[in-house]
Amino acid sequence: MHEPALRAAAFGSDPLPDPAVVRGAGRPRERLLSAIVLGAQGRYAAAAGLLDVLRRENDLLHASLAASTLGAHRRQLGGHRQARALDGEAFAKAAGLETGSDPDGLDAAGARADALLGLAADNLALGRLNAARRLAERAEDQHAGWRARVRGGWVGAEIELAAGQGAAAVPYAERAFETARERGARRHVVKSGIVLAVALRAAGRPDHREISDDLVGNAMATAEECELLSLLWPATLVAADLRPGHAEEYRFRTTEVLHAVLRSADPCGRRIAGESPWVPAPGG
Repeated sequence: MHEPALRAAAFGSDPLPDPAVVRGAGRPRERLLSAIVLGAQGRYAAAAGLLDVLRRENDLLHASLAASTLGAHRRQLGGHRQARALDGEAFAKAAGLETGSDPDGLDAAGARADALLGLAADNLALGRLNAARRLAERAEDQHAGWRARVRGGWVGAEIELAAGQGAAAVPYAERAFETARERGARRHVVKSGIVLAVALRAAGRPDHREISDDLVGNAMATAEECELLSLLWPATLVAADLRPGHAEEYRFRTTEVLHAVLRSADPCGRRIAGESPWVPAPGG
């Protein structure tokens, strides 16, 4: 059984597992976890191949989680409209489900929270701030565990940042960061560190420069070490803003990483990234 190693990679302390563990996934839960790991590494084509099969299976829980995971991967490449359709599919599949609880939220409540938070992020990017707030509040009502708290913190911070409320974004970002750190979820700590750095900067806190710089520096180091390419390029973009004296160096690194990610994306992912105003053009 590969599930413990895959859980540690997807949600724990070992984001870079033995490739044989990822390739050896057989059961639906293992294939879902493998897709999550592959997506974190920016290997979107390989992840999509697993997720598309899971979405079509009769197991509604894993079909829902697969749809929301694929939605997250599309969103990471700037495809918020495509992600919204997948998140809607995920919620429809999970809406009436009842399951036992899972330590990482791979259960009915977690599936609904994933879908609702995905929909909140999608609507936010499409300019629907009020809808995003309502969806994020509905996700909170699911009481879905640590992962939903972290993701809810990300989305809550992003909503406040979009509303121009930098100070209000900080508590959401801090909640995400502390929850992820307490859980020992290294991948989630990386993204939470990036979100917190942006929130602190937007809030204009007196100590934000040093703290934000440390957060982003640690995020980049972990993303490099663990080959989390899906998070490395956003981290380098933020670093370029925080460290203007090295902006050219970080933007060049962004281009390098994005090139590697897009080479490992499926045709749909490459098209989405090419059309998205959110994703820097390679070489641009």
